[in-house]
Amino acid sequence: MRLERFHAFALETLGKGPDVREVEPWDRGDHTRGLHVTFSTGAQVWISITGALAPGEKHESAEAPVHAEPPAEVSAPELYQDGSATPERVKRYLAAVMANSGCDEIALVYPYTDDGHPGFGLQFHNGARGFCLFVHSARPGQSPGAKYELQSAF
Repeated sequence: MRLERFHAFALETLGKGPDVREVEPWDRGDHTRGLHVTFSTGAQVWISITGALAPGEKHESAEAPVHAEPPAEVSAPELYQDGSATPERVKRYLAAVMANSGCDEIALVYPYTDDGHPGFGLQFHNGARGFCLFVHSARPGQSPGAKYELQSAF
């Protein structure tokens, strides 16, 4: 799934998450696509979306989606504890929402490991990849902080 279609898919799919109030397109100002997700509590996360083409695919060629078995459904973790979310819970929650979408182009959805920036990734059946990296977070009513300096709870 190429970046433009993936962005539209993520916008729609994440908006269906049970604890998601709203998802809007977000332009970081550097031509990177992104999403601004607001949760039911008003907590927010801004996500940068990038991708990699399938092996051997060129931007000039037509996209060649491959349809196969979607990922198995997974349990979404509890998003809030003591009224706030953490980057760890948010990445696992949003990865579960994507995995449970039933999209037959997705082979795998995975939260990033704890040794880097929070986010999640996807691998598509044609070999293309999607990368969703958390850039900002904010508590209800707050503005985003500095890039990649996520709040421990929001």
